[in-house]
Amino acid sequence: MRLVIARCSVDYAGRLTAHLPSAPRLILIKADGSVSIHADDRAYKPLNWMSPPCTLKEGVEAEAGVWTVINKAGEKLIITMEEILHDSSHELGVDPGLIKDGVEAHLQELLADRIEILGEGYTLIRREYMTAIGPVDILCRDADGGTVAVELKRRGDIDGVEQLTRYLELLNRDPHLTPVKGVFAAQEIKPQARVLATDRGIGCVVLDYDAMRGIEDDKLRLF
Repeated sequence: MRLVIARCSVDYAGRLTAHLPSAPRLILIKADGSVSIHADDRAYKPLNWMSPPCTLKEGVEAEAGVWTVINKAGEKLIITMEEILHDSSHELGVDPGLIKDGVEAHLQELLADRIEILGEGYTLIRREYMTAIGPVDILCRDADGGTVAVELKRRGDIDGVEQLTRYLELLNRDPHLTPVKGVFAAQEIKPQARVLATDRGIGCVVLDYDAMRGIEDDKLRLF
């Protein structure tokens, strides 16, 4: 990972345009090729970013202070450097991934055992399928033999959809797996997350944890 702290302005040119005026900012360049621009607030969310696959070109000579990030769609993130305050690189190695809480880990185990919940004819490839940016919760095949990546959450929000999107971008570059579809599965999926997932062609599945564990509904029934 490369960390650059610089006074800079940023322009995005793509489907929309956006401009960040000059200010001190943190620029993260990760091993997966992603570039993100951060301010000293907003918690972990960047002001602007470019997801992989993309390329970073640092200007030379007269344009030495201009960095251009271009993705496969031709969209550009143009960073104009005024002053670089810090520039360092660090090898972080392969991350072991997030250790999920008991319920989320159990959901993964149950869904792997009952993969047909996702649809008739689905078969499991493996749980915790490792990628360069972390493990995919479940990798499986649909009835047509297509590859499906599943991201599991207790409560599904936009961050979970973004995480699955990054996995799909990476997996679809593997000729042995592509094309790879995505399924976002959770006990509860927030409306904004469902809209984003649908827009990106990702399926949504709401999981009934008690039913998956074989626990009967304790509500009164007539029959």
